Amino acid sequence: MLRLTHTFNISTDVLTSIVAKEETVRRSKACAGVADTRIHNVERDGGVVYSWRGASGTTRVGKYDPHTKQNKLLYTFDKQVCISSCSLNKEETLLAVSLTQFTRRGEECFKPASKCLTLLIEIHPINNTKVLKAVDCKVKVQFLYLHTSRSVPLESHLLLAADDGYVDQYHILLVKQEGYRVVMQNPERLVKDRVAEEFCWAQWDSVPQRLYYLTCREKHVLKCVQFFPDRNFETVFELPLDLPSNPFTSARFVNFGHDHYQEKENEGLNMVVFTDRSGTMCVCYSHPLCTQKESTYTIAFVHRGFSKTYTVALEQTATSGSTVNLQPLFIHLGYYIVVYLADHFLHLINCRQQDLLCHSLFLSGADAHVDAIGADSVILSVPGRRLLDVHTGRIYTTDLSHDFLLQLLSSSRPEAQRLAALHCMLVHLGPDQDLEQKIISWISENVMSFDAFDQIQEFILASLYRICYQQSLSLDKVLPYSSVFEKKDLPVALTAIPGVKCTPELLAQPVIKGKARSLQGYWEELHCVIERLKYFEAVPNPRYRTTQIKSEWTKLLAAMKSDKKKSPNHLRHLEENTKKVLSMVDTWRLDKRVVPLFQEEDQQQRALVGLMVDKLREHLNKHLPRLGKKKIDTLVVNYVAKLLELVRHMLESVWLKLNLGSSVLCLKQQGNAEDWAMFHVMCRILEATEGLCLPLPPGYSTLLTVLGVRCLPRHTFLQYVDHGFLQLTDPFVSRLMTDLDNSDGNEELKFSVLKRLPECMDQRVCQLWDHPISSACISREYVRRLLEKYSKTRGSVQLDRDNTCFKPEFLPLTYLAGILTDTEQQAPNPFEEQENVDARFVEETALKQTLMKLGLEDK
Repeated sequence: MLRLTHTFNISTDVLTSIVAKEETVRRSKACAGVADTRIHNVERDGGVVYSWRGASGTTRVGKYDPHTKQNKLLYTFDKQVCISSCSLNKEETLLAVSLTQFTRRGEECFKPASKCLTLLIEIHPINNTKVLKAVDCKVKVQFLYLHTSRSVPLESHLLLAADDGYVDQYHILLVKQEGYRVVMQNPERLVKDRVAEEFCWAQWDSVPQRLYYLTCREKHVLKCVQFFPDRNFETVFELPLDLPSNPFTSARFVNFGHDHYQEKENEGLNMVVFTDRSGTMCVCYSHPLCTQKESTYTIAFVHRGFSKTYTVALEQTATSGSTVNLQPLFIHLGYYIVVYLADHFLHLINCRQQDLLCHSLFLSGADAHVDAIGADSVILSVPGRRLLDVHTGRIYTTDLSHDFLLQLLSSSRPEAQRLAALHCMLVHLGPDQDLEQKIISWISENVMSFDAFDQIQEFILASLYRICYQQSLSLDKVLPYSSVFEKKDLPVALTAIPGVKCTPELLAQPVIKGKARSLQGYWEELHCVIERLKYFEAVPNPRYRTTQIKSEWTKLLAAMKSDKKKSPNHLRHLEENTKKVLSMVDTWRLDKRVVPLFQEEDQQQRALVGLMVDKLREHLNKHLPRLGKKKIDTLVVNYVAKLLELVRHMLESVWLKLNLGSSVLCLKQQGNAEDWAMFHVMCRILEATEGLCLPLPPGYSTLLTVLGVRCLPRHTFLQYVDHGFLQLTDPFVSRLMTDLDNSDGNEELKFSVLKRLPECMDQRVCQLWDHPISSACISREYVRRLLEKYSKTRGSVQLDRDNTCFKPEFLPLTYLAGILTDTEQQAPNPFEEQENVDARFVEETALKQTLMKLGLEDK
């Protein structure tokens, strides 16, 4: 699971060079004389400070430069000494050494000596030696590596931390003599400041130049001292912690190098602080062992405001009854924290998404084995998120094994492990094109949704999340991360880990003070995250859920399928959103497209794309106004564009894997096994995206319907259409009418499709089909237009097909009947009673007209 790659080996990178440089002894004896080579410290620039016993009884100190792969001799003691701590300044002009002194037998009464002697040595060139401390407690030394504007700094700063529970900072002024000699100025009067006191634990973080320490008063308070380039320092962070009483038997130092002459390992809990520039802070510590049957450790997620205590039941192994170390090792991988106990378990904890246990990975037994780390190994963290094995003298870079994570996706694994492994590869290890290709291949081979989660939905949301989360930690709480949050009832398989008990607790409110409030970078980000956390806890549903737009989505689809349209302004606004998204998609890999997408005007999908942009932008503006409208708009457009690109990428990967070509679009041939596999994958993608209310690339519906005609029986295809799973798009119907001949089966299919088309689309399709029925349809439409044109000049005539006695199949006659009916209705009815009518006059007029008709008027 955990892959260690060694970048430094003291045997090959140092020992060979030492043997070659022993000039006073012949080469054959030099190898025997060189002994006791030990690593003491790894500085911020990656340089390895080490020592060895020379062939002439001396002790020498050297440095290995990882950039030039060269070794440099720094200083030689003329006798054998025991170096317990060592540090080299940035300019390689000063060397601080802490020596452990052992009194020889028989000299106790005559020559008392201090247990520790701390020296400050000039090494450019070798000149003065200054004794800083001569005390009975162990002392750690560490130079600061501060960024300064001057090209040649004339001052160095040294931290001196003692077992007695205090840390001092020495300010060492330097002067340049004779053009090349750099010596201390006034070494007898070095200025020093008290940095910390009354602590029981201290950790040095070399990259950001911070000192964490834990006070041992009534309450345990974690404090952080930030060092600045202007030689100032300030306590910028405080956090009360609920630790066990008396957590350390003596002062514990982390990242201050390794003391090879320590009489015994410090007892008590193992504690370390991990930070990331994106604004995360995790305090990890183990608990005192009460029994060898279980191991307990706590991860305090400061940026999330809570901690989780894990209790793991330990399996009985061959070493369980021995006195092996049962304190877990904490390893920082940025997005994850690894908790490793050799021969027992490996817990990969997601330090950003802690809402569900299923997004962290727990392994035990053989799955948790790490080859380079044994139960008796002494492992230290060094700058650059690397590990130092003190016994072997090797430095490793840490990473997760891609191949092992892919194995965890197999069907024999629990679904919680499969989900955690999938997210780990997509979020932590991405973007990796080769790994992403393997995941898509796995999805195509396991296309049906799992019981606990949908792998296609997880692939889409996790990949989209990876793109955006690096920009701001605040997006963790507002962007979709996993489809399991959309479920009303979470499966039991995703809420618990067998053999692991998890107890969450709220943390005390941390305090960020001093210059950290005005600083940019990590402290500013952490402060904003903590402040925004209060807001997220107060508002309901801060995380954007795609199903929240389902009602608006349904209304929009219904409006587009019917004759009723949304307001022109609303549709125009959605179209503008879509144009922004498609303009981004069109610029990506335009010359490498394989699947025919983004090549047609798919009004339905275009409207859905615009709707998603509108709703996601509205959500981010509501919860993250600090980002600014311009940045949010760019973020949202890129998010939706990448969504469409992901779907296209999935289709292209499966398309190439199945070796499909342009013949897939031909409707004259029946589909083969590869076509059916592609159709199955596309149906699952459609199901997954519809479940999350996500749009698809324009042209997706047409391609899916074409494959449906090729692969499905005709009656099954029509059922898919009737249930709305397949869409009768303009390009598909046009291809159907032109590609297929007028055989009985094809003619029946075309009639079935025509019956299911809306009237506005029906008229356009008839233009493409060379058939008597389509010709009659075209003729009827032509006569209708002529009569409508005539009616505009002669008067308005309303045609009601439901109320006419004529058959609607013959449109001219029907329309003529409508004209006559309309004229008849406009004429007055002689049988209706009329008001104010002279009856006598009517009778005379009627008699006169009758006589005229009969020719009796003259008589």
